[in-house]
Amino acid sequence: MLAILFFCPILVFFLDFDDVLSDATHHLMEIQMIPAILGSLYIIVGVLFLLTLLFGRVYCSVICPAGVFQDIVNRIFCIGKKKPKGVLRFRYRKPLNVLRYALLGVTAALAVFGLTELCVWLDPYSNFGRVAASLFRPVVIWVNNLLAAVLNSMGNYALYHTSVNTVTAVSLTMAAIVFVLFVVMASLRGRLFCNSLCPVGALLSVVSRFSIFRIFIDEKACNHCSTCERTCKAEAIQSKQAKVDMSRCVGCFNCLSSCKRKALVYKPVFARKAEGAPAPAEKSRRTFIATGTAIAVALPAAVMRAKKHSEGDGKALAPVTPPGSFSLERFKDKCTACHLCVTQCPSHVLLPTGLEYGFGYLLRPRMAYIDSYCNYECTVCADVCPTGAIMPISVEEKKAAQIGIAEFFEDKCIVSEKDQDCGACSEHCPTQAVHMVPYKGTLTIPKVEPELCVGCGGCESICPVRPARAIVIKAHRVHQIAMKPEEEEAIKVDVDEFGF
Repeated sequence: MLAILFFCPILVFFLDFDDVLSDATHHLMEIQMIPAILGSLYIIVGVLFLLTLLFGRVYCSVICPAGVFQDIVNRIFCIGKKKPKGVLRFRYRKPLNVLRYALLGVTAALAVFGLTELCVWLDPYSNFGRVAASLFRPVVIWVNNLLAAVLNSMGNYALYHTSVNTVTAVSLTMAAIVFVLFVVMASLRGRLFCNSLCPVGALLSVVSRFSIFRIFIDEKACNHCSTCERTCKAEAIQSKQAKVDMSRCVGCFNCLSSCKRKALVYKPVFARKAEGAPAPAEKSRRTFIATGTAIAVALPAAVMRAKKHSEGDGKALAPVTPPGSFSLERFKDKCTACHLCVTQCPSHVLLPTGLEYGFGYLLRPRMAYIDSYCNYECTVCADVCPTGAIMPISVEEKKAAQIGIAEFFEDKCIVSEKDQDCGACSEHCPTQAVHMVPYKGTLTIPKVEPELCVGCGGCESICPVRPARAIVIKAHRVHQIAMKPEEEEAIKVDVDEFGF
């Protein structure tokens, strides 16, 4: 029930193309482990660690949407599949400690040097977000459009047609790969992703080894039937030896309900010790040394990669990052490409990137002024970002945030090329940074005042020149503050008769 209460609002928030849910729903994303760490929400991180220290890795089965999704997949694949007696659905396997702790170490090391690539690829919440945004959301919109067409033909206009404009080919491909990975691993090996690849699972496994409440097997009541081992998605129960690996147990408690002899109990560790039972064995020294060696070998490579990455950043073309991100480097350090801002942006100006800005920026959102622009008074992306990559800003701060500057190419403009009037860019500029000046005869041509421009993209999105537009936004790697446009004095007019 708790898993459903956490999972459903998160899923619906990603699918919500009609803005039905309140923006306050984004707080459920802030209690995800990696967003909380990157967002410096240390109280939430502390609460999650305390929760794990008390009850084990219940975070993985209740709070993490990727974990709940894997459980749903596993349950679906178990429907109607009764295994013959003696054949295991799951079975105990040795933990892949070297792999999971090496990945955790390298992920942490890269993050220290400002490289969050592994967070982007391995963070369970962000992976689920991309699957929901790029796979599930389009399906929901297509179903809505199909129903809308049927209802509209009957004279019912309760639903309306909506376009899918927040998905790119790269984001769709990567989301499909992650979806297949989740489905295959969950259907065949349960929580293999959580216990071998997920850095959050590895981090919490260190704490869950010392959790106060644990699952124990009463050897006097147990007849070693392996029912509990068969139902353990984490493959953490050795029924023959009556042992439970709490570092991999995700707290689903399926084993407790499956045991007909009630041989499995969930109780505090001090109660177990009071009964005279030996404490569970910790991981061996050999495993610790092997894991430490793997991390030590990986760290120099991570450092060299970080230095190479930082040296090459200044040469690449920079994407325009949202207001509130403050700088490209800060945004890259904090963003895990969960695509929540992409789905919630009212004007759909945020789109996931491909490789146009290099591998280091892959899948992260950018301002794409193709058919839309950033609303002058909108702060939705800053309000919903769970990692702090886009910091909350007021509307007044948003109006002054200069994320880029418009650059005008006179030789491409239809005023100079075809001697025709236009001025669309000037009409759509909210600060009048783009205004018209005399050109030839009665013609006027755009001129940019850089100090007034905020980089909203209104000019670029409306420019009729194709394929390369006559005015484009060039990104600021570090955001600036634009000058406030001067307000004209109101002219007092005496109204006569009807006011015409």
